[in-house]
Amino acid sequence: MEAAIILVFVMGYLAITLEHSIKIDKLIPALVMMAICWALIALGIDGFTQWFDSGNHSLMENFGGLASEEKMHLMEETLLHHLGKTSEILVFLLGAMTIVEIIDYFDGFSTIKDFIKTKKKSKILWIFAILAFILSAIIDNLTATIVLISILQKIVKDRNVRIWYAGLIIIAANAGGAWSPIGDVTTTMLWIGKKVTTGHLIGYLLLPSFLCMAVPTFIASFLPAFKGDLEMEEVEEKKKSKFSGTMLYLGLGAIVFVPIFKVITHLPPYVGMMLSLGVVAIFAEIYSSSKFSMTEHGAEESDAHAMHSPVHYSLSKIELPSILFFLGILMAVAALESLGILFNFAGSLQDTMPMLGTELHQEGHTGVSDLVVLLLGVGSAIIDNVPLVAASLGMFHEPIDNELWHFIAYSAGTGGSMLIIGSAAGVVAMGMEKIDFFWYLKKIAWLALVGFLVGAVAFMFTRTWF
Repeated sequence: MEAAIILVFVMGYLAITLEHSIKIDKLIPALVMMAICWALIALGIDGFTQWFDSGNHSLMENFGGLASEEKMHLMEETLLHHLGKTSEILVFLLGAMTIVEIIDYFDGFSTIKDFIKTKKKSKILWIFAILAFILSAIIDNLTATIVLISILQKIVKDRNVRIWYAGLIIIAANAGGAWSPIGDVTTTMLWIGKKVTTGHLIGYLLLPSFLCMAVPTFIASFLPAFKGDLEMEEVEEKKKSKFSGTMLYLGLGAIVFVPIFKVITHLPPYVGMMLSLGVVAIFAEIYSSSKFSMTEHGAEESDAHAMHSPVHYSLSKIELPSILFFLGILMAVAALESLGILFNFAGSLQDTMPMLGTELHQEGHTGVSDLVVLLLGVGSAIIDNVPLVAASLGMFHEPIDNELWHFIAYSAGTGGSMLIIGSAAGVVAMGMEKIDFFWYLKKIAWLALVGFLVGAVAFMFTRTWF
């Protein structure tokens, strides 16, 4: 039965990676894979001889000797445990995405567009790269990519130029998301899973992540695509809401408040995110009537907004397919973890892979090879970084803030930039600008690889400081 479950998992992943070829949205195989894996576990529960205790991060003793009813009860408890942990992440993402949509509802991101005054291509490249690096750390890399490409589409006429910018934005957004606990889904998973803390995460990864962004951007600034001046798209200026700047800073400040709330209360991050969403929503409701009385809109737009409050409208705009995709992926990985498959795989990896890198001063270093973590980064480009990090949570059992978790956060967060389907930022950019897979592979992938390796080397040197 284990072989059947692994086969279902592999076939589901193949369907996810071939999403654009088979024309089936990746959330569908993710959900089907999750349901079938757990169904097979339930049907074959009597035949399993081992079970992974997620609470103690170890295999249970004498699981094979339990009665059928006891095994089924344990499976139901484990399923509920994993659903709870997964829901923490999903509710957190729902809150963050809704806040960002509320900001956009008030044209808050147009404030960022106003900062761009130059027409020099290389300068605009650096502006967008740095914005992507900073914004992704605050509002997550997926959302930062959506925001910045939306701004690009408003000011850059030539699509052939835009896709070059989009490629570098993907690299910068993934690099920026790696050093922030709220910047990337995988980093959020490690943070919520109590594997990393905010202070150590920033300390370990800020410099490697910055180099991962800066080196490719520096190299790209000398490429022909970024030579000369940009032909700007002339856009008819409309009167902005007088609350656009206020909502931008309020929304971003509310998201940044979440880690502070966790430190103070020791409650899970989604609780702080719900508080932040509630505060932002209060101001959005108060400001909404004033916004539309102060600005001019067409009758159709005014009617559409009149039917919804800002919060309802924003909730209708969030990327729900991504939420369901993460549900399917995380729960499918939990199935493999529960059977002890990932635990055994981790042991075989550590036995077969050679030790690489500098000697580590930290006591209790587990001997997990640097090569294993680097391969995880490469794998995140080929498959998806979310399941790989979810797997690592079940594979490795180092204490909180062990350097291994920070290296995993870096590798999984930035390695996905090497292929356009390797990260959420890449997938959304691919959809918004219809970027060809092989164009990205030829033009951008090598830049992402250089940045990934430079940052990894920097991490190996700087980790001895902590």
